Amino acid sequence: MARTSPPERLALDSVPGALMDCIQVNLGVLADHHHGAGTSLRLGATLRLRWWTAQAGELPTVDPPLAEQLAEAEHLLGLRVRDRSRMTRGAMLRALREHGGTRYVVADSYAMPWLPYRGRRHMEHSFLLTAADDHWQITDAYRNETQWGAATPGHWALSDDQLAGIDLAEVIDLEPVAAPKPAASFDGGAPDAFLAAYDAFPNRARALEQLTVETWLLARSRRLHAMFRAHAGRPVDEEHLRRWDHVVEQTYLAHRRVARGRAEPPGVLHRLGEALAADATAFGDSAVAAGPGDGAGAFAPAGPDRALRLAVAGVVSAVLGVARQELLDGAAFDSFAAFSSFRLVEIVERVETELGVEFDADELVPENLRQLDDLCRIAG
Repeated sequence: MARTSPPERLALDSVPGALMDCIQVNLGVLADHHHGAGTSLRLGATLRLRWWTAQAGELPTVDPPLAEQLAEAEHLLGLRVRDRSRMTRGAMLRALREHGGTRYVVADSYAMPWLPYRGRRHMEHSFLLTAADDHWQITDAYRNETQWGAATPGHWALSDDQLAGIDLAEVIDLEPVAAPKPAASFDGGAPDAFLAAYDAFPNRARALEQLTVETWLLARSRRLHAMFRAHAGRPVDEEHLRRWDHVVEQTYLAHRRVARGRAEPPGVLHRLGEALAADATAFGDSAVAAGPGDGAGAFAPAGPDRALRLAVAGVVSAVLGVARQELLDGAAFDSFAAFSSFRLVEIVERVETELGVEFDADELVPENLRQLDDLCRIAG
C-alpha cells in the first residue's frame, strides 16, 4: 500500500453546525477551508419556502434533494462538483487510497459509528473522508440533540472494519471556484398546499413523525438566515426565532403523544402556519428587531400545592441535571443548556408516569411548559 501524507485536519469552529442540516454542514466546512472562515454562513443568505414530493401519495418535504444542495454549494459557497460517483465501500476506499485528497461523502447514517443514529435511524448524512497511512480520517461538523444522545462536531480515526456498514455512498470531489457574496433575500412562498397535505394525511402518527423533521428543518433554516442577516448588519427578531422553537417543541410533543396511542394535541398545523406567515414581518425588508421577552410570566395564576411542586421539580431536575431549588425559585426550563424539545417530551412523559396523571391534550402547548408552576398547574 502506498504511503500517504498525514491528512490535514479541517477546522470546524467557524461552521455553525447547530444551524445546518446534515448535508449542508460539511459543505460549509469545505467552504470555510477554501474561502475563509464565515463563508459557510452564505448557506443562510436566501430564505424561501419550497418543498418536494418523491411520489404521489407521499408527504412533501422541505429537505432539498442532494442535487439541489450541490447546485447551491456552487452558487453560494464556491464549491463545484468535479466528479460525483455512487460507489460501494470497497471502491470508495480504493479510489481515495489511489488518488488521495478529501472527498465529500453522503451515505446512510445508520452505519456511521460516530453518530447516535447508528443502528437506529436511516437517513442521508454527509461527512468528509481522507485517507491516512493506517486509518481513515472522518470529519463531521454536524451538531444535533437526538433522543439517543448528542451528535457533536469532531474528527475520528476509523479502520476499514469500522466503516464496513457503509454499503453504498455518493462520493463527491469538490473544487473551489469563485462565487460572488450573496445578499440576504426572502421568499415566503405559499404554504397552504404544504400544510393541507399534512392535515389530510390519514396516518396521523406518520404525518406527525415527518412533520417533526420538517419543523426542525424550517426552524434551523430561519436561525441560519438570521445569523447571516446579523453578520450583514441587519436586524434580527429574536422573538420570532423563539416562536419557531415553540413550533418544533409542540410538533415533537404531538408526535410522541400520538406514537404512544394518545390523543393528538390540537393546533399544531395552525401554529406552524402562523409562524410561516410571520416570517414576512420578521425577515422582510421592513423587519425590526423585537425587544427582549416574549410575554412569558405575564400571567401568574394561583400556585400549586407544595407536595406537587416538589414532585414535579424532582422530575425536571433529574431530566435536565440541574438543581431542584433553581426550578422552585422560578427558573425557566429553557434557561438551562440541557433543555431541548427532546428533554421537554421526556419531562412530560416522566411526570405522567411517575405522578400517575395524564395531561389534557389541549394544555400541551409550549406556553404551558416553560416553568415549574406552569407544569404543576396543568398536572394538578
